[in-house]
Amino acid sequence: MAVDTMPHARTQVSPLFRYIPLALAVCLPLVAQRLPGNVHPEHYSLSLTPDLKTATFTGEETIEVTLAQPAKQITLNAAEITFKDVTIRSGADTQGATVSVDPDKEQAVFEVANTIPAGRATIHIRYTGILNNELRGFYLSKTPTRNYAVTQFEPTDARRAFPCFDEPSYKAIFSVTLVVDIGDTAISNTNIIYDRPGPVATKHTIKFATTPKMSTYLVAFLVGDFQCVSGQSEGIPIRACATPGKQDLGKFAVSAAEFVLRYYDNYFGIRYPLPKLDLVAIPDFEAGAMENFGCITYRETDLLIDEKTASIRAKENVAEVVAHEMAHQWFGDLVTMQWWNNLWLNEGFATWMETKPVAVWHPEWNVPQQDARELSATMNYDAQKVTRPIRSQVETPAQINEQFDPISYGKAGGILAMVENYLGEETFRRGVHNYLEAHLYANATAEDFWNAQTKTSGKPVDKIMSSFVAQPGVPLLTFSAPGKDSVAVREQRFYLSSSMNSDTNQTWTIPVCFKKEYGNDCELVTSPQQTLPVPSGPIFFADAGAMGYYRTNYPPEVRTSIAKKADRDLTPPERIAFTSDQWALTVSGRGNVGDYLNLVSDLRDDPNAGVISEATGAVVTVNDRIATDDDRKRLAGWVDREFKPPYEKIHLVRSDDTPNRIELRGDLFSVLGDIGEDPAVIAESRDITERWLKNQASVEPTLATAARTVASTHGDATLYDQLVQLYKTSQDPIVRTGALESLTNFRDPALIHRTLAYVISDQVRTQDATYLLAALLMHRGSRDLTWQFIRENWDRVKSRITPLAASRLVYATGSFCTTEARDQVTAFFNEHKVAAADRAMKQAVDSINRCVDLREHQEPKLKAWLASSSAE
Repeated sequence: MAVDTMPHARTQVSPLFRYIPLALAVCLPLVAQRLPGNVHPEHYSLSLTPDLKTATFTGEETIEVTLAQPAKQITLNAAEITFKDVTIRSGADTQGATVSVDPDKEQAVFEVANTIPAGRATIHIRYTGILNNELRGFYLSKTPTRNYAVTQFEPTDARRAFPCFDEPSYKAIFSVTLVVDIGDTAISNTNIIYDRPGPVATKHTIKFATTPKMSTYLVAFLVGDFQCVSGQSEGIPIRACATPGKQDLGKFAVSAAEFVLRYYDNYFGIRYPLPKLDLVAIPDFEAGAMENFGCITYRETDLLIDEKTASIRAKENVAEVVAHEMAHQWFGDLVTMQWWNNLWLNEGFATWMETKPVAVWHPEWNVPQQDARELSATMNYDAQKVTRPIRSQVETPAQINEQFDPISYGKAGGILAMVENYLGEETFRRGVHNYLEAHLYANATAEDFWNAQTKTSGKPVDKIMSSFVAQPGVPLLTFSAPGKDSVAVREQRFYLSSSMNSDTNQTWTIPVCFKKEYGNDCELVTSPQQTLPVPSGPIFFADAGAMGYYRTNYPPEVRTSIAKKADRDLTPPERIAFTSDQWALTVSGRGNVGDYLNLVSDLRDDPNAGVISEATGAVVTVNDRIATDDDRKRLAGWVDREFKPPYEKIHLVRSDDTPNRIELRGDLFSVLGDIGEDPAVIAESRDITERWLKNQASVEPTLATAARTVASTHGDATLYDQLVQLYKTSQDPIVRTGALESLTNFRDPALIHRTLAYVISDQVRTQDATYLLAALLMHRGSRDLTWQFIRENWDRVKSRITPLAASRLVYATGSFCTTEARDQVTAFFNEHKVAAADRAMKQAVDSINRCVDLREHQEPKLKAWLASSSAE
C-alpha cells in the first residue's frame, strides 16, 4: 500500500509527510484478537449482490476448510455482518450452526452439536452487510452523479465484506461472483469468465476466474460504470480504469506500468503471475494506492494525470506509485509476510523498489536525488525520542494499523538500499530471487529474507539487518581525523535534539562505505569504538552512494575539506547526504545555525535541483521554527541576495529546458517568493497564476505550481474565489487538488476561516479533509486560528475525518513551538481521545519540546549571524 497525502506546494515540505501515519483505526480493546489456528481455509466461493441505492449488500459464501483437530466450534473474523444461516458439512454429515458474535474481537464463532472430525469440511454462509462510508471494507464511493461499491481490505477489513480467516498466513484461493445492475460492470482480481443476464431482469451476473493462493487482504471487487484505457506488456493486458470522462487520464499510468512490468519480470526472474493487470482510480480512497493482486486501486491523484498540465514531480509520483504497487505483486502478494509485525517486508521492499524502474525509464528526472532526500527525512523521523523498531509486536487491528508509518516504509526501504549498496546490485538481486523462489504463494518472515541474502552473498547480512530491524533509532558515526591508512570511529545512537544525550549503549552492525576515486570500499562497524582501514583518494567521505542509514560527524577540518571539494568529488546524492547531515547535527546541538547557512551560501550555485531543494528546505525550518519576526526580515534579505542571481540565470522558460533546470527554477522561485519576499517574484507569481487559471496548459507546470503557492500566500479574496471555482469545475484530479490545497496558503484571517469552514463542509471529500487541516496546522500563519477552530468545532471536525486518518491531525499539532501550546494540545487530546493515536500524541509533544529547545539554543546564534557583516 502506498501512503499518500495531498501534495503541498507552499514550501518544500519534507517528503516524510507522505507517510504521516496512514491508517490509525477505530478504537478497539487491546486484547488478543488472533484466530485459534485449528482451522485453515483452502477455497472461498463468494457471491455478492450490492445495492448501491440502499448502501447494503447480500452475500452467499462457501468456504472449504481443513481442521487440524476435531472440533465443535469454528472461529473466524466478521465485522458489521448480519448472519442469516450457517451450515457446516463434513463428509455426508451436514448440520446447522449457531452463531455467536464478539464485536470487540471482530470474530464470529460457529458451533455445532456433533463434533466435526479432523480433515476437510465445508462452511456455507448466507449473510447481509452494509456499504459503509468509512473508506474501508466494502464501502461507497461517490461522484456527483452516482454511487460506486469498492473495497479496501488492508489490513483487517475483508471481514466487513465476507466472513473469513482474516490473517495473512491463512492463504486460500478465491472464486468471486458479483450480481450487479444492468449498465454497471465489475472488476476483481482476475479476468471475467462469464457475464450473464439475471437472476432478475434488472441485474446481470459476472463471474471471475479463480485466483492464485493469496491472503484475504488482497481480495478486491469494484462495481460501477468504470471506463478503461488499455495496453499490454510481456503478453499481459494492462488497463487503467476510472469514472466516465476521466479514463484518458490513465494513459500515462498504463505507459508506466508497461515499462515496470518488463523491468520486474527481468529483475525478479519470475514472471508476473496473473493473466491481467488492472489499475483503478477511485473517487473516495483513503490511501495512495492498494496492491490487491491483479486489481490495484488508487486515489485519483496517484493514477490519473494530464501530461500537458502535470509537473515533473506529479508525473514522477504517479510512476512511482504505480511501480510501488506493482512491486507488491511479487513482494507481498506472491510472497506474503507471516504476520503484520513483518509488514516492513512488504512496504519497505516496495518503497525501495519503486524508484529503480522509474530511474531507468526517466533518468532525466534525477530520481537518486529524491531518494537521498527521502532517506534524510526518514532518519529525521527515526531520530525523535518517540520512535519504534522496524519489527514491533502487534496483535489488534489498532496496533496493526499503527505499523503503516515511516518506519515500515522509509526506514525499511533505506536499510535494504544500504545492504544492496554493500553487496552490489547483482548479488542483492540474486538474493531477492532466491527468497521469492523459495516461498512462492506462501508466507515468509524477516529471517527468511536475510538468511537468503546471507547465503547468496556469503556476507553477514543477517547480522546487519537484524541489528537494524530489532532496534529503534539512527546511528551516529563520529570520525576522528583520518590517518594515512585508517580512521577511528565511534558509534552511538543519534537524537534530533540537544536535550537528549546520544546513547552509547546501543550498537548496530553497519556497512560504512568510503568514497574512492573509482567505486566504493565498504567496511563493517560492529562495536562502539573501532578503527577502520580507509582507501586513499581525493576526499575522505564515509557515505559513498548516499545510502548509509546513519548520520556522520567529522572533525571541523575534515568537514571543511569535504565542503570545499563537494562540487567536484561528490555526486549530487552524496552532496544531499552531506548537507542533510550538517543540518541534523545543527538541530541536535552539535552545530551552529550560522555555519549551516554559510554552507547553504556555498551551495547556492549548485546546478542540481535536489541539492538546492535539500539545502533550502532547512532554511524554511530556520524561518519557521527558529527565527523571530525581526530575524525573518533579515533572513528574507539574505535569501534574496543569495538566490536571486542564480534564479535570474535560468528564470526564462525555454523550449530546450531539461527537467533539472525546470525543477531548479521552481525551487528558486519558491524560496525567493516564500522566504525572500522578493517583490518582483511575488508580482510574477500573480501573473503566472492568472494565466494558469485561464488555461492550465499555457504555463510550464512546475513553475505554475511554485507560482500558485507564492501567489496564494500573498493572495486576496478574488484569487481565493477563483481557486474555489476551479476546484469545483475542473475534471483533472491534479488541477483540482492543486487548487484545493492552495487554499491552505492564504494569510488573511478571514480567508483562513473560510477555508476551515469549507474543509469541514460536504463540498470537500472526506479523504481530503484531514490533509487540509493538517496543512493549516503546519503553517505558521494559520496554525493558531486552525487550532482554535478545531477545539471549538471538534464534533464537526471529528465527523469529517475518517477513523483511519484522525491520528494525522494529532501528529500535525506537533508544529507548535511553545510550552503553552504543548500543554493545550496535551490537555485537549487527553479529554478528546482519538483512536489509536497514542504514539502520534507522544510524537507531537516531543516535536513541540524539540522546537522549544531548538529555538532556545539556536535563535541567539541566528541573530548574531544575521547581524554579522557577512549577512548584511
